[in-house]
Amino acid sequence: MMAGPAPSAMACRRCGATVEDGATVFVLRCARARRVWLMLFDAPDAEDPAGEFALSPAVHRQGDLWQLRLPGVGHGALYAWRIEAPDWDMRRWVLDPYASAIATSRRWGDTHGLTPGRWPERGAAFPKCVVVDDSRYDWRGDRPPRTPLADTVVYEVHLRSFTAHPTARAAAPGTYAAFAERIPYLRDLGITAVELLPIHEFDEMELWIEHGPRRHLRNLWGYSPIAWFAPNSRYAARPAPGAAVDEFRDLVRALHEAGLEVWLDVVFNHTAEGGAGGPIWSFKALDRHLYYIFKPGTDEYADFTGCGNTVNANEPVVAEMIVDCLRRWVREFHVDGFRFDLAAALTRGPDGRPLEDPPLLARIAAEPDLREIKLVAEPWDVGGLYQVGAFPGRDWLEWNGRFRDDVRRFWRGDPGLLGVFATRVAGNSDLYRHRPRGPLTSINYVTCHDGFTLADVVRYSRPHNEANAEGGRDGEHHNHSFNCGVEGPTDNPHIEALRWRQQKNLIATTLLAQGVPMILGGDEFGRTQRGNNNAYAQDNEISWFDWTLAERHAPFREWVRALIALRRRHRSLRRERFLTGAGRDGSPPDVVWFGPDGDPPDWSHGRALGYLLSGDPRCTGAPDPEPDLLVLVNGNRQPVEFRLPPGDWRAAIWTSETTPTLVVQADGRRRVTLEGPSLATFEAGP
Repeated sequence: MMAGPAPSAMACRRCGATVEDGATVFVLRCARARRVWLMLFDAPDAEDPAGEFALSPAVHRQGDLWQLRLPGVGHGALYAWRIEAPDWDMRRWVLDPYASAIATSRRWGDTHGLTPGRWPERGAAFPKCVVVDDSRYDWRGDRPPRTPLADTVVYEVHLRSFTAHPTARAAAPGTYAAFAERIPYLRDLGITAVELLPIHEFDEMELWIEHGPRRHLRNLWGYSPIAWFAPNSRYAARPAPGAAVDEFRDLVRALHEAGLEVWLDVVFNHTAEGGAGGPIWSFKALDRHLYYIFKPGTDEYADFTGCGNTVNANEPVVAEMIVDCLRRWVREFHVDGFRFDLAAALTRGPDGRPLEDPPLLARIAAEPDLREIKLVAEPWDVGGLYQVGAFPGRDWLEWNGRFRDDVRRFWRGDPGLLGVFATRVAGNSDLYRHRPRGPLTSINYVTCHDGFTLADVVRYSRPHNEANAEGGRDGEHHNHSFNCGVEGPTDNPHIEALRWRQQKNLIATTLLAQGVPMILGGDEFGRTQRGNNNAYAQDNEISWFDWTLAERHAPFREWVRALIALRRRHRSLRRERFLTGAGRDGSPPDVVWFGPDGDPPDWSHGRALGYLLSGDPRCTGAPDPEPDLLVLVNGNRQPVEFRLPPGDWRAAIWTSETTPTLVVQADGRRRVTLEGPSLATFEAGP
């Protein structure tokens, strides 16, 4: 054991390991520690430290911070901590919660050194923190695209699943590098932002270690963070410690060169440490009552996340850490946006009650590095707090679960939803009329990672999660899905045709609605999860992208591509203000709603609707006039004839198998019949 050299000055420094002037400064926050040791290692699978430095409270402590400066230690060094504290076994190792990278000796899915039923407490299987010198990376003039919200189309995708299947023909499947190989595909599709499921460090083998009925499964999704600041080490193609840092940067730079933004799904509401019986990586050792919420008057973890614990996000130290983490992902990784998992949990106070003005959100709003970054809330949690339309962050975007449910229900055939459907496609003014971003507050989607894929929404009426080994108890059971007459696969051509049409109806509604559209990766070619609506642990063909399916269903992908291009052509689909049905300064109405006969719609009982969006610059804010856009919606199961507004109309995008044919009547008005259920758009012009 070596005594640590005294630092030249106990200036206030950020937590973690910072490389400067030929040395590394290590800073750990731990108020309850009596003594602290820093351990250095020669290899990720080292059984024992190569060196250990004892920090003296008199010399190395300032308030809650323990600090040590080690000359000659730099980029790539491996380290961990030990602490002496009340009710704590000081032989156990502790990860630095600010670690910039994590190293293990394992590749993805490897069980090397792990023991079933026992979480590593020290030794070869315990992960090691990695010192990272951020100044070494050359960004080569990288410039984030800064795509305006109005022009944004989000593609939510799991990084590993995108290229893990053999049909991806990737050199290093399931890695950052493999994902970069598929960038031309994404660019060709027309999306503008990639939203990646969690890529921070997590342990995909946690179910194996639990040694229960799910032992054969892997935590694929990664909603179980071990180190918020560190990119997942097993997504790297190279085994070198810290390689994930530069490889993820390479991916971000490549996406930016293609004009695509990078959004990260971040999990600050809970950690991998779970409840009382869960593993201990950092927070539980350092100060569990600081970092987690407990049930009032008890020593029992509050669980508003379904994962055993809830982060005490509005405690000042924890809020500071979360903002530090976001700042790092922006400054050092050039990330463009964040989607906050179960964000409602982040609005709860130390007693678990919702706060009217959460300090964490105030700190995020005040952070200069985050002012141009897209911030998206999943505005609910497992504790029953549902904040769609009411999330306390006023400038935040929201995943709009109401849009998903109402649009699915309409196309399923539920009665009395025509007015609700119109409200959703018009921008959700009932939810966001008082928000600064107006309709652009809403992330509109009908599918996401959590639930059925688009193909499965119209193929299954109930979840089929048997492969999850949870006895069918997991997953959402109120899906508003519809199997079109047969549960699961079928050879019936009529049902298959209906299913493809309904998929088109759902995705077209999403991309034609006011707001920010998001599509689930693989929906553009009919990816199925075989009815599994909670495939969090399915690191197999249930979750992987089968690229032969993409080739087989290329016409559907091309149809989605054309639909995205139509949205890009029409500013009337990307307004920053809510539709009013009125004109300004002599302009035509921004929208006109009508029923099949041309009269006002039957909002109470109707299931068919038409609306005309004006392309006038005074309505759209576009610099030049663009064609008016006509949208016809037939939610019936039978064909419906529409009487069209005056003008010349040409079919642009439709969901039926055949092109809608316009018929000119004796009075000169044009009519068109839409089969049911289907949707069609028409552009004005000669």
